[in-house]
Amino acid sequence: MQTAIATVSLSGTLGEKLEAIAAAQFKFVEIFENDLLSFNGSPAEARAVIEGLGLATITLQPFRDFEGMPEPQRTRGFARAERKFDMMAELGTDLLMVCSNVSPESEGGIDRLAADLRELGERAARRGMRIAYEALAWGRHVNDYRDAWEVVRRADHPAVGLVLDSFHVLARGTDLRAIRSIPKDRIFLVQIADAPRLDMDYLSWSRHYRCFPGQGDLPVNDFMVALQATGYEGPLSLEIFNDRFRAGSARSVAVDGHRSLIFMLDEMAATSGKPATGRPALPPRAPVEGVEFVEFAVDDTHAASFEAALTGLGFQKSGVHRSKAVERWTQGGVNLIVNREKEGFAHSFNITHGGSVCALALRVGDAAKTLARAVSLLDQPFHQRVAPGEIDIPAVRGVGGSLIYFVDGSSALARWFDVDFKAVPSAPQHEGQGISRFDHISQSMQYEEMLTWLLFYNSLFDVAKSHVQDVLDPGGVVQSQVVETANGALRLVLNGSQSRQTLASRFLTELFGSGVQHIALGTDDIFATAAALRKNGVPVLAIPENYYDDLEARTGLSDAEIARLRDNNILYDREGAGEFFQIYTQNLLEGGFFFEIVQRRAYRGFGAANAPIRLAAQTRLAAPASVPRF
Repeated sequence: MQTAIATVSLSGTLGEKLEAIAAAQFKFVEIFENDLLSFNGSPAEARAVIEGLGLATITLQPFRDFEGMPEPQRTRGFARAERKFDMMAELGTDLLMVCSNVSPESEGGIDRLAADLRELGERAARRGMRIAYEALAWGRHVNDYRDAWEVVRRADHPAVGLVLDSFHVLARGTDLRAIRSIPKDRIFLVQIADAPRLDMDYLSWSRHYRCFPGQGDLPVNDFMVALQATGYEGPLSLEIFNDRFRAGSARSVAVDGHRSLIFMLDEMAATSGKPATGRPALPPRAPVEGVEFVEFAVDDTHAASFEAALTGLGFQKSGVHRSKAVERWTQGGVNLIVNREKEGFAHSFNITHGGSVCALALRVGDAAKTLARAVSLLDQPFHQRVAPGEIDIPAVRGVGGSLIYFVDGSSALARWFDVDFKAVPSAPQHEGQGISRFDHISQSMQYEEMLTWLLFYNSLFDVAKSHVQDVLDPGGVVQSQVVETANGALRLVLNGSQSRQTLASRFLTELFGSGVQHIALGTDDIFATAAALRKNGVPVLAIPENYYDDLEARTGLSDAEIARLRDNNILYDREGAGEFFQIYTQNLLEGGFFFEIVQRRAYRGFGAANAPIRLAAQTRLAAPASVPRF
């Protein structure tokens, strides 16, 4: 299938959109008429730009409110079409996309509509052109692809074909079985869009909330499997209307678009057992076995205080890098890397962002295959110089320019610690503070980036995504979405806000970009861990008294249980029979990074009910001394 994207999907001028589309390695493009009309040049000059970038135009769209019109509008409609054919000849495309009529003046009747399309097809054929008819979900008389196909079938003209748009089909929940019986040569164009499940009118839903496959909730894969059954091999084009995309970088969105199509076709092949024509199979989505380590980039000024905090949390320095100013700190199954190098990636990251998480390492089934899949999905691989004999760990760029390393248990990568680090046997041994594992990692990012990174994780790793949740911050609303493995080995929380006053947005300002705002560490006895933190002087977030008064009323916990939570500044949530306990440290790095310590008892969530309390407490703590901390 020829993968393409409509210019309406991107921000910018027509020239900027076309450059972004070419840079994202597309070969075909749909030209949205408004983009052409606003272009500072003729259609022929636009064609020169398109072809100069190595692109080809598959269609001009849309031609609106044509079929079923009374006179004199019907005659004017054909006159409009002739002018569009002139424009198409200059532009270098032979396909005009006609969407079903929404005008209140239009008249119904399948045969009437088919007659109009037949005549339009005849006129197009005389010019060596074709038309493709699409059922809009809000069309006045035709809003179902099955009716659109009947109109095309009755038009019975070789220059008249069908457009299938996944949004219009799936938003209405239309039965997909009829797609399988449509002859492949009668389908002239397939447009692809996903969307979140929303309870709103089809027009508003379509115009503002479409997204790329893998970013929404519609069963796009079911649509594609039905399409594959027809043997269709023509253009497969993204047509996306989304306010976030219009506010984002055209180049970034275009790459996301191409990545989404690669991912979608791979998922279709996995479901049907038949690869898409002309497309090699990708390695499967990588199973994640856990977080191998988290790396912090810090400078000498902040390293001592950060390492003191790690010591207070129960971590122990267990290794020193053989050739770099890098240390390994461990507790239970948690590895933290503290990088104080004066050159290289971590140093550059620290200069830009300050003390912060610069890399995550994930334990996967096969690191080489994971990297190969990432490259196929247009993710950016990363390489840097390593000393002779040291491990070169494969990596790709992650959120905010950070890195994601891939290690596995069946290659030299499994020995990264033994090879690259010298153990510190003389370090005094201690039992730690009960921390045994990474529980989840929370990343804050620009609101416009959330769909990008959702697609990145969902296409590369074997994870599932949660529904978006709104979290109330004193400065506004934060949208939060989780991607996680079925067994909880990897849990990532993605946060973004349109308000500049939320804690997540202020973190972005302090960090000069997106990144890991906090890491949750798991313990099996949070009260013992809390006592140890208090003994070691680790600064924890103070929770207001009112929270515990309300908790007593909500949960029915005993006075003694409430007092124990209050004394340790522990937050509590319940989910059926499951329980969840949380403590937060105060900020430990200048950018606003902090740790969370949690204990789970048959609980799958993340304490969403407690988030507003935590955010309010952190906001009070961050307020200038001159501001009342109510």
